[in-house]
Amino acid sequence: MPAVTLIGLSKGGFVGMGALSLPIMALAISPVRAAAILLPILIVQDVVGVWAFRKQWDGHVLGWMLPGSLIGIALGWFFAARVSESAVLGVVGAISILFGLYRLWLDRRGVIAAPAQSPGWVGTLCGIASGFTSQIAHAGQPPFQIWVLPKKLERDVLVGTTAIFFAVTNWLKVPAYWALGQFSRENLLAAASLLPVAIASTLAGVWLVRRVSPARFYTAIYLLMVLVGIKLVWDGLT
Repeated sequence: MPAVTLIGLSKGGFVGMGALSLPIMALAISPVRAAAILLPILIVQDVVGVWAFRKQWDGHVLGWMLPGSLIGIALGWFFAARVSESAVLGVVGAISILFGLYRLWLDRRGVIAAPAQSPGWVGTLCGIASGFTSQIAHAGQPPFQIWVLPKKLERDVLVGTTAIFFAVTNWLKVPAYWALGQFSRENLLAAASLLPVAIASTLAGVWLVRRVSPARFYTAIYLLMVLVGIKLVWDGLT
């Protein structure tokens, strides 16, 4: 429930917090199973963002990044299907550490980005990285942002492009998780039971983001991501 609450808060305006959800769940269950439980919830929540910004998106970004995302998802499926659970745990932990450090660096006014006029193939490479990290840990934001943020898209176009990219990416992950045998009755029932929590926390996020300064909250979340990531890497190695 805390993991799904973080997803809801992220969708409600506290962008980035949802990346901690899977690492938290991976402390208790298989990371592949945790990701499979979260995926239907993410797909349902994507509907709101896509509908709200369905007319405001950048075709150049999506045209270059989505094919890369498909390749990255395939690579993530290939990795998860052929290595041990401990290896997947270690990769989830490493992604969590890198995501947390990346966000902390951005909050310190650091810049990790591709040039604003970088060619489309750079976007495809970032799409591959985003698809892979999204397939493994639902953490595809940093590679996406590295190529897209320097373009300085209008706010609504950026939000709409982001919403559509990750909505399509999440649907592209469905066959991969199906092939991994993770859409079991037990996992789908778990997702269905957690969906009301996700919806309620999304509404709470919309309400809170207008009333609470998130600066310290974000710092705590990203530090926790690094710590949880270290624990997962340790578990994967031992």
